[in-house]
Amino acid sequence: MSPADWASKDFYDVLGVPKTATADEIKKAYRKLARQNHPDSKPGDTGAEARFKSISEAYAVLSDADKRKEYDEQRELFGSGRFRVPRPGQQSYDFSDLFGGGAGDSPLSDLFGGMFGSGGHPRSAQPRRGQDVETETTLTFDQALNGLTVPLKLSSESACPACSGTGARAGTLPHVCPNCEGSGMQTSSQGGVFSMTEPCRVCLGRGLMVDDPCPMCHGSGRGVSTRTIQARIPAGVRDGQRIRLRGKGVPGEHGGPAGDLYVTVHVTPHPIFGRSGDNLTLSVPVRFDEATLGAEIAVPTLGGSPVTLKIPAGTPNGRTFRVKGRGAPRRDGTKGDLLVTVEVETPKSLDDASRAAVEAFRAAANGHDPRRDLLSRAGGSHG
Repeated sequence: MSPADWASKDFYDVLGVPKTATADEIKKAYRKLARQNHPDSKPGDTGAEARFKSISEAYAVLSDADKRKEYDEQRELFGSGRFRVPRPGQQSYDFSDLFGGGAGDSPLSDLFGGMFGSGGHPRSAQPRRGQDVETETTLTFDQALNGLTVPLKLSSESACPACSGTGARAGTLPHVCPNCEGSGMQTSSQGGVFSMTEPCRVCLGRGLMVDDPCPMCHGSGRGVSTRTIQARIPAGVRDGQRIRLRGKGVPGEHGGPAGDLYVTVHVTPHPIFGRSGDNLTLSVPVRFDEATLGAEIAVPTLGGSPVTLKIPAGTPNGRTFRVKGRGAPRRDGTKGDLLVTVEVETPKSLDDASRAAVEAFRAAANGHDPRRDLLSRAGGSHG
């Protein structure tokens, strides 16, 4: 509600009390008028519904000392042609909090949202952003690198379809909690001048009571809706990565934006390729003679044709070679590299010719001891 709308309404007149009325007089007047005009006692009477709404609106302001003071000041200043902007730290009141237009659900918004139609002079609710949603999906190694669109089944909380969110059995309506009178809060004295405001213990902060609960939601007014969306998973996603898809969450209310969808991606391992950041990794076995004398070998790439890798003579076991541009895709459109690690293969069995060749190599290299420096650096005597 705008300041002009607020200041133009005479809440004292609505409740039939003078401006000097005490808190007890205001409460007594409200209870009397609420009983006379409650929709449950006058079904189908749109005039009673409108009066009940107006009465509740007036009581919500005048029953709170801070809000009443602010209202009185706004009325006075508005009537003189001026309007005061609240000072920093000073509380102002917006009726959207009461009737469902604020950031959170109001206890009365569930009731009035379905109870009052055109005869109840409803105000347009403020847009509200939808909730964020989290889910998981599993991709193959290739899918994670290339990206794809996957169907995701999402479940989120929504109004119960049987009772439209009222929590009451179809054909019935909830009524205002008699303990908190619809505010959802109660104040208890802590002794002396101190008091504490807390959620109403009778209605558990909802502000409404249900005599005949909805059999589907058991009075909660909430249900679960399920929908399937098509979500684009970007190329290069990693195992365990949590990605954010804007606007794929719960749709907003009253024209508000949808929430976001957060997807945790699990990637199944590849039979031969691994991943290190933006680089792919691959271990390639080579023979003893290839590592010793040098060779050119064919190396597979993921999703592409093999490449030829030149192994220099004297290549040790465990050496890693880099193949440019054959790794995982990056956000800028480039790709990482393929890191190829050679594993010198030791034959488990030899035929006669191979054994004779290895024995000839041993005889030729008999003067070379690769552990000589190791033993000397260890210190001590070695017999």
